[in-house]
Amino acid sequence: MKVLKDILYKVSLTSTVGDMDREVSGLSFDSRKVIPQSVFVAVKGTLVDGHSFIEIAIGNGATSIVCETLPEKLHDHVTYVQVSQSNVALGIMAANYFENPSEKLKLVAVTGTNGKTSTATLLFQLFVEMGYQVGLLSTVENKINEEVIPSTHTTPDAVSIQSLLRNMVDKGCTHCFMEASSHAIVQGRTAGLSIDGAIFTNISHDHLDYHGTFDEYIKAKKKLFDDLPKSAFALVNADDKRGMVMLQNCKATHQTFGLKYPADFKGKVLSNTIEGLELDINNKQVWFRMIGEFNAYNLLAVFGTAVLLGEEEEEVLMQLSKVPGAQGRFDKVTVSGITAIVDYAHTPDALENVLKTISGVRTGGEQVITVVGCGGNRDKTKRPIMAKIAAQFSEKVILTSDNPRDENPDEILKEMEAGINPVDFKKTLTISDRREAIKTAVVMAKKGDIILVAGKGHETYQEIKGVKYPFDDRKVVNEMLQLLNKE
Repeated sequence: MKVLKDILYKVSLTSTVGDMDREVSGLSFDSRKVIPQSVFVAVKGTLVDGHSFIEIAIGNGATSIVCETLPEKLHDHVTYVQVSQSNVALGIMAANYFENPSEKLKLVAVTGTNGKTSTATLLFQLFVEMGYQVGLLSTVENKINEEVIPSTHTTPDAVSIQSLLRNMVDKGCTHCFMEASSHAIVQGRTAGLSIDGAIFTNISHDHLDYHGTFDEYIKAKKKLFDDLPKSAFALVNADDKRGMVMLQNCKATHQTFGLKYPADFKGKVLSNTIEGLELDINNKQVWFRMIGEFNAYNLLAVFGTAVLLGEEEEEVLMQLSKVPGAQGRFDKVTVSGITAIVDYAHTPDALENVLKTISGVRTGGEQVITVVGCGGNRDKTKRPIMAKIAAQFSEKVILTSDNPRDENPDEILKEMEAGINPVDFKKTLTISDRREAIKTAVVMAKKGDIILVAGKGHETYQEIKGVKYPFDDRKVVNEMLQLLNKE
């Protein structure tokens, strides 16, 4: 059993009512998961306010309540702790409850619009290759060495993060690499973490449905760097004009990586083909299994991070040349001369990067056929932009359903169609059924052509009206190509 006052260490308290020496059996911000003698933290979320569930939590056995506003009715057998920000308090309390596991390993956080998953996964793969016991917290999956733990969010909730880190430490991990989404940073999910280094990949149009403005989105990313201690390092993309913004008021050691401007970790693309990427990194030439300029940036960030963590440059580059990268990020399959690429690109910038990469490795008259959609209940402003980009860089475009969630798929497609220039209408099809859209792309393709299926990447489901149906772009693409091969 833990003691309440101990797990409140470093939490800024406004007032307390009741016994602070009370023993507690658990910590939760979900009233449905409360167990007897546990602490319930009332967090104000985007959809619901945890303060509305305080009585339910007490009914389920909570004997300690942490909240921003004390309820009118106070129970004699319950301790109440008032704080200014319960979401931040939750992160610090979770760290204390699990005995601050992030202090017992090297924790590196990756933030940015694009490249978070690839960078974090590459770091995980690299350090495994170098013989370390390693943890990973990512959009695709959470891993403790070879053990896979399914992922539901880009960044888990504060209690889950600390629980996973505790598990990593108990199983001998010395390093952990995690994605830090803008939502997680703003919501305090990274509070209580002892971060040894932070990476900024880039920033572009995304999540404005949540943050409201681009400036607020930038501030969310910047907070990760503002909170770093002097002992940490901050590694940013020198070629992104917001990279230097991240370093303003940042107490950590400042480091940069890039391809275009002077940087501490400098790279140059020597060759870029459908088979791989050859880079000059700090005057050392290395071939990698990944392709495209965007992957060159990811590799530079990984190289820089490993060196900043004390690894030898030559060893890092040798091992990094072996790693395959993240699932659903430029996953490539070739059948009967037709190449299909599945990629998670779900922002205008990411889609343009992938399509420019494909354009850069084309060798002749092959055509690019792009299958793309936009998710429901998300930023609507990017829908016409995504369609416009797809048409601009492709010979044929098929607009289709992504994860419509609670929205009407046909309405999402209409908003995408609005971005297509009249001159591009003739090369654009709209097929709501994603399986049919992929099948159509495969049927349309000829030997040498390249099909891009964008938007879902690693996801193994399609979310429609609150239900997640099995759907894996990689499996569907392969299935359709194999069927075509048999005909």
